[in-house]
Amino acid sequence: MSKTLRGCLLVLAALVLIGVVDAAFGQEKTLHVAAAADLTPVMPVLAAAYEHATGVKVVTSFGSSATLEQQLENGDPQDVFLSADFIHPEALVAAGKTVETNPVAYARGILVLWARKDSVAQPLSLDSLTKPGVEKIAVANDLHAPYGVAATRAIAGLHLTDKLQGKLVVAENIAQTAQFVESGNAQVGFISLTIASSPKFVQEGTFVRVPMIYPQIQQCGVVLKGAKNEAAGVDFLRWLTSTDVQATLGRMGLDPINGLK
Repeated sequence: MSKTLRGCLLVLAALVLIGVVDAAFGQEKTLHVAAAADLTPVMPVLAAAYEHATGVKVVTSFGSSATLEQQLENGDPQDVFLSADFIHPEALVAAGKTVETNPVAYARGILVLWARKDSVAQPLSLDSLTKPGVEKIAVANDLHAPYGVAATRAIAGLHLTDKLQGKLVVAENIAQTAQFVESGNAQVGFISLTIASSPKFVQEGTFVRVPMIYPQIQQCGVVLKGAKNEAAGVDFLRWLTSTDVQATLGRMGLDPINGLK
């Protein structure tokens, strides 16, 4: 074999090897996260911070925790699942579909009552739920959404279950609940503080926190076993629960898991 041909083959082999490495590296550069709807305003901020810190791009899809869990059970190719509760990640753990043997708590959710500034519910308080003119109250479906469970329990804790029964407008998830009340299709709604704290909702309405008469919303995540970017998923959950990141959650409408404010 001539030196020229040998040299060409070596160059070609090197280019092929570089291509393979680049392709593998490119796969590791994208992390797919299935996230609960309450994280809709939060994930862009977290994704940008994580990409800045690691170079890994985070692509997020949103839905109710129950819907996402079912999709993942059926093989939806995601790397990480961030639920708004413990129950749905635990179901994936029990099915043997996760790296973790227990869901990883990453935040605590906060339920609020929100209304537009021009709503008849104003000035807003929990008493607004029974004001004349408040005929529709938006809540998330408690069969699908952890914040819906929290709203149902809060209404019961206020001893208003029977009184409000005919007024509840049920949405598929907490993001849709917020849309119902923001659009004026409901005069008031039980939504997450993450959404109530977003610029659009701060500008258009006001909120009051619901007292802890509902079960704590312990938001948990898991990494899907066999995911394309399993290692990156583990790193992302570790990063999300780090002291520095936890210290920023309060500004986004979540309580940290480690007591930081």
